[in-house]
Amino acid sequence: MLDLTTLAALPAELTAALPAAGPLPAIGPEWMQADTLIASFGPYALIGIVLVVFIETGLLFPFLPGDSLLFTAGLLVAQDELNFPLWLLCLLIFLAAFIGDQVAYFIGRKAGPKLFNKPDSRIFKQQYIDQTYAYFDRYGGRTIIVARFVPFVRTFAPVAAGIGKMNYRHFVSYNVIGALLWGVGVTVLGYFLGQITFVKDNIEAILVLIVGLSLIPVAVELLRARSAKRNPAYDEQHERARVEREDIGG
Repeated sequence: MLDLTTLAALPAELTAALPAAGPLPAIGPEWMQADTLIASFGPYALIGIVLVVFIETGLLFPFLPGDSLLFTAGLLVAQDELNFPLWLLCLLIFLAAFIGDQVAYFIGRKAGPKLFNKPDSRIFKQQYIDQTYAYFDRYGGRTIIVARFVPFVRTFAPVAAGIGKMNYRHFVSYNVIGALLWGVGVTVLGYFLGQITFVKDNIEAILVLIVGLSLIPVAVELLRARSAKRNPAYDEQHERARVEREDIGG
């Protein structure tokens, strides 16, 4: 039979065991560790966090720890490791996420389809573009919201919306909702979890876990880009034009 007394004692036992295990190993490259990245900003942590969010969403650079950065920032505010209020962090992250997508939209609008018609490189992969169009084909304009939670797709979705000339008012509406749910939502989640005693007592282990979880979707997308053949449904210009016409600009 299940012993409730034993269950109740588990958090205390885990708390005692984790520090005894010694330093926890880092997961992934150092620049993918949100806590290390935030610490590197020193007294300019708030500016650094906001810039990372803007660069990932607005300047076509998908290899940044977006989700884990937001969660960790909220968690560190709850731990009083960062000396600025939650409301200011959330406001600036929202603005960075919103403005980033606006910039990406206008890049796509001005540059047009030729922006995506270039060979693969270490940063740019046609596979990412195929996946982005697949999301638009499935979710339509709501992709701007859904993509916020999908690595790589969140970087290229607003660009594709600009290329497909999505109705600007619709794009802004989706952008506001997406920036709020992702930018503010994930940050606030980290803040409230950071107030739990078990999390407070095992902050190092929790941060390693956050990095590990955030690397899973990134690893999946990288493996797809390397091992899987490109999706034939979205790798021709006329097929992308159909998605732009029916699902993005429609």
